[in-house]
Amino acid sequence: MNQKFQLKGLQGFMFGKIKFYEKKSNVVSIEFENGRASVDIITPSIINFFSPLSAERRASKAVENLKRMPGKITVDFIDGQVLVYTEKLKVSIADNFMVDIFDLNGKRICSDYRGEDKPFVRRGNDDDGNIAAEEGHQLEEERKSQKIKILKQLNPGSYFYGLGDRTGHLNKLGYHYKMWNTDNPNPHVESFETMYKSIPFFVALEKKIAYGIFFDNSYETIFDFGKENSDYYSFSAVDGNLDYYFIYGPSAKEVISGYTFLTGTTPLPQLWTLGYQQSRWSYAPEKRLQEIANNFRKKDIPCDVLYLDIDYMDGYRVFTWDQQKFPNHEKMLDRLKGQGYKVVTIIDPGVKKDKGYSIYDQGLKNNYFATDRDGIPYVNRVWPGKALYPDFSNQTVRHWWAENQKILVNHGVAGVWNDMNEPASFDGPLPDDVQFNDNGRLTDHREIHNVYGHYMSKATYEGIKTATNKRPFVITRASYAGTQKYATVWTGDNQSLWEHLRMSLPMLMNLGMSGFAFCGTDVGGFGFDCTQELLSRWVQVGAFTALFRNHSSASMRDQEPWAFDEKTESINRKYIKLRYRLLPYFYDIMHDEETTGLPMIRPLLLDYQNDENVYGINDEFMSGSNILVAPVVEQGETARMVYLPKGNRWIDYWTKAVFDGGQYIVKNAPLDVCPIYVKEGGIIPMYPAQNYVGEKKISQLTLDIYPFTEKGKSCYEHYQDDGESFDYRSGNYNLYDFILKRSGNLIEINISKTREAYGEKYQSFKFIINGIKPLEFLVDGQTRKIENDDDQFSFTVSNTAKKIDLKF
Repeated sequence: MNQKFQLKGLQGFMFGKIKFYEKKSNVVSIEFENGRASVDIITPSIINFFSPLSAERRASKAVENLKRMPGKITVDFIDGQVLVYTEKLKVSIADNFMVDIFDLNGKRICSDYRGEDKPFVRRGNDDDGNIAAEEGHQLEEERKSQKIKILKQLNPGSYFYGLGDRTGHLNKLGYHYKMWNTDNPNPHVESFETMYKSIPFFVALEKKIAYGIFFDNSYETIFDFGKENSDYYSFSAVDGNLDYYFIYGPSAKEVISGYTFLTGTTPLPQLWTLGYQQSRWSYAPEKRLQEIANNFRKKDIPCDVLYLDIDYMDGYRVFTWDQQKFPNHEKMLDRLKGQGYKVVTIIDPGVKKDKGYSIYDQGLKNNYFATDRDGIPYVNRVWPGKALYPDFSNQTVRHWWAENQKILVNHGVAGVWNDMNEPASFDGPLPDDVQFNDNGRLTDHREIHNVYGHYMSKATYEGIKTATNKRPFVITRASYAGTQKYATVWTGDNQSLWEHLRMSLPMLMNLGMSGFAFCGTDVGGFGFDCTQELLSRWVQVGAFTALFRNHSSASMRDQEPWAFDEKTESINRKYIKLRYRLLPYFYDIMHDEETTGLPMIRPLLLDYQNDENVYGINDEFMSGSNILVAPVVEQGETARMVYLPKGNRWIDYWTKAVFDGGQYIVKNAPLDVCPIYVKEGGIIPMYPAQNYVGEKKISQLTLDIYPFTEKGKSCYEHYQDDGESFDYRSGNYNLYDFILKRSGNLIEINISKTREAYGEKYQSFKFIINGIKPLEFLVDGQTRKIENDDDQFSFTVSNTAKKIDLKF
């Protein structure tokens, strides 16, 4: 049946004319002359298009526990087209499964391209001038290998975002990418088409209207955003089914919320995971790790997490400890816990081939490893030498791997770092025909490769959750769509290069646009030698990313905050302490994210979609919705141009100067200054600086207030819970609402507790009012004496206060 599809349209599979259609509940099934397809209404704004080109519908690796809320659906057949109406969209399906999508006003949002795919001609340097260049040969072979290819009309003025942490600019128009998880040790450059992750989801923006497409296919897939032909964009796959979701906005925020409705949001993390984290390949032996721990406390630099890379293991055998380097690891972990540290250990998937090693013996006995076509366990080489690969696609194997997490966490390990799980292999890539048991269905490496790290993360998450009954901290290098439910991610083995600092910003923003709210980079760079200036600028970025981890490679120069000179150390201390003061703000973002899917680090277009000036800005980002960060990412620069979006006034965090939005300004930025701006009307909750989360009992919440200069109103909801357990899912948390209003010469602040179910309540609130000193202020109608003589007016009220009036 597959061969009948080969023609045009969908690479273009020729489905032929529509013969029959029927609607059952929320699914419209369509029979064509040469195949069948379905249109599944998930919600009025989310529609799944499916055709079983290789097999019947398979369980999605990304979409689990899907809830449908289709609303009212009507179906009609007019002029040979099946018309499906939801409460938000009109979908037209014509012959050959050609799809057009409109809003209810008839405005076209997205259309299949009616022509054939026709890449631009590549010419070599022969005399005739018409021999394809080497890249052209490669792309032609790639095209021939694609079994499925969807062409969509590309209109002028289109922008594309997402696909995870692809290299290059924020806007992916004109780029070509391959989804095939790849461990490439070379420095990342914009021309990289493959990276560690495969997130086949993008957000399109055209004429201020946003929509998204999630191509749920774990085989090698290709996305081309007008590179091969400016008339269309495309997504394709070497095998699998035609299975994609259209997600309508019209705002990009709604698209991301829709995508994470399908694939899941990042669970609220433990509070300590938002603290500063220090790593290196490697902090071994124990004496070296303890030296690092002592230095942070001695030098008054906050730190919550220390990492152990592969050298803590016995011969790189996973779930073991080197007894010479760490003779009593349980005692060591307990001692570090007493100093306020959490220790995270690395685990790779490769299991050393070593008879007598329990993990290997168990896996071999129970057939837990991927095999060749003859059923013999497949062997490649990674850090431990000859190694075997657990078949994480098999639920029984995942359960076994989950159980093994107790070996670590029961001894005091606080989190697990999954690395090398693309999977990486030193003796060439795993062959396509390596066999996996996908929960009882035999398949091969082509289908499982891109979800191998995803399944490993799922097993790790579930194992830690069962063992600790706390929110697991799992960090992974390789992932697929939906991995955000189980792990935080980083961008992999970057380099200590200014180019990599610059490129990290669009990489992180696109990860956030792809559902990965908890992400970061190796601050300072993993490979090569960092410099004082580069580390100083990079820590200023890291302070505003969800994962704030400094990590460097063996044989590279030391990269800890104190590794250079006193000035560099001072800058690191300044921004790491700022991070700890802003922890309640970041925690609020992550709490909101579990519902909305919106990330901590986000491109300006998410909040300012009506301002077309922000669509291509690569070097500024929003941290939540109140703080704009415009870091310096060029060597030697001590000033930079900053664009402030339309629709708000903006306050310089350092000087308190006020600027209108919709303009470029020049900000002086000596090495210790990262340009930061707060949205007018912004309310920023803060904690006192501390060496680690939990060092101090937080009895007072500080509110950093940026009042309106004219009439205005803003609201801020603050969240409070125990910071580690899942009790919040049973309602054990507090919510505080702060409403800021200005009218004439009066500013009002209203405080209300909308939920009080967690026992550790704040005893008082401290307010810092920036830029304004009142002539008089009242708390619940009672006049209070003004005692501040400086420019920054502040005061404290009890937790029973409800209304504050500032008159000036």
